Amino acid sequence: MERPILKLPKRNKPQEDAKKPRGKTRKPHSGAQKPRTEAQKPRTEAQKPRSEVHKPRSEPHKPRTEPHKPRSDPPRPRSEPPRPRTEAARPQAPAPQPQFRPRPAPLPENPDGPRLSKRMSELGLCSRREADEWIENGWVKVDGTVVNTLGARVSRDAKIEIDPEASRHQSEQVTILLNKPMGYVSGQPEHGYEPAMVLIKPENRWPEDPSTTKFRAGHLRNLAPAGRLDIDSTGLIVFTQDGRVAKRLIGSDSDVEKEYLVRVEGTLSEDGMKLLHHGLELDGVKLKPARVSWANEDQLRFVLREGRKRQIRRMCELVGLTVTALKRVRTGGVPLGKLPVGQWRYLRRDEKF
Repeated sequence: MERPILKLPKRNKPQEDAKKPRGKTRKPHSGAQKPRTEAQKPRTEAQKPRSEVHKPRSEPHKPRTEPHKPRSDPPRPRSEPPRPRTEAARPQAPAPQPQFRPRPAPLPENPDGPRLSKRMSELGLCSRREADEWIENGWVKVDGTVVNTLGARVSRDAKIEIDPEASRHQSEQVTILLNKPMGYVSGQPEHGYEPAMVLIKPENRWPEDPSTTKFRAGHLRNLAPAGRLDIDSTGLIVFTQDGRVAKRLIGSDSDVEKEYLVRVEGTLSEDGMKLLHHGLELDGVKLKPARVSWANEDQLRFVLREGRKRQIRRMCELVGLTVTALKRVRTGGVPLGKLPVGQWRYLRRDEKF
């Protein structure tokens, strides 16, 4: 027996369900969508953050042509107002110092007088270099007034006094006598030859030196040769720290005798001997009179009062002689004596040139 088919009545669905599309259904948002307010309106280009505004461009970058505008924001206020500047509070830059020492003007009362240092040298008080040092140290008085200005001029009848401190300083200066061997120059090294001053050291001092002066390293300071002696010549050469000694031996007006023993080759006539005494010229300048005599059959003795460069050798050449050896044996009143070659000694206080 067949069962009857029951037909159910159709259900009326709401209108919203009828409008839903078929397929997958989406879960509605928990909250209903609210209308946008004024603050939520779409932002303009200026209001967008930099990450949105500065997006990479597909077009090439174009250089900015507009001039840079200064910042219009007002400056931040300082915690303390700036202090007003005044002209008195502003530090002034120091005046530039001269790079050289200006030469002092001559004293108005003695415009034609000699300079003080030159006058001291003329009086034999010291050398001009020492005089400048004494003047700077305030050791010189002129007519009872201390003069410490270099270049000051004085009258020739002015009274010059020296402080005892300068005399003590001068008394500490030494003079050394050396018997120079061949192969050494008198002054600065030249052509690979050493100066004779390198021989002045304690181990080369003459053991029989009569002076009681003890050697000090300060004795080599400002020690200079007072005269020259050729590389191939030997004998007495003087080194001194005392400007008075240097002026006495090599000054322009020096007349100290220097004696030499000269070994020669050749024949010397009577006329040649007369020319050696007086009458020869070197470099267009006449030589001062000299004393020349035979010491032995092949050796002449020369006594000169001047010291031109290689003077004796050139004099002998002018009269047909050749010098084979030359030795200085005396300077003024100080003889070479028994001083061995390559050794030195101090000048004694009782010895004078």
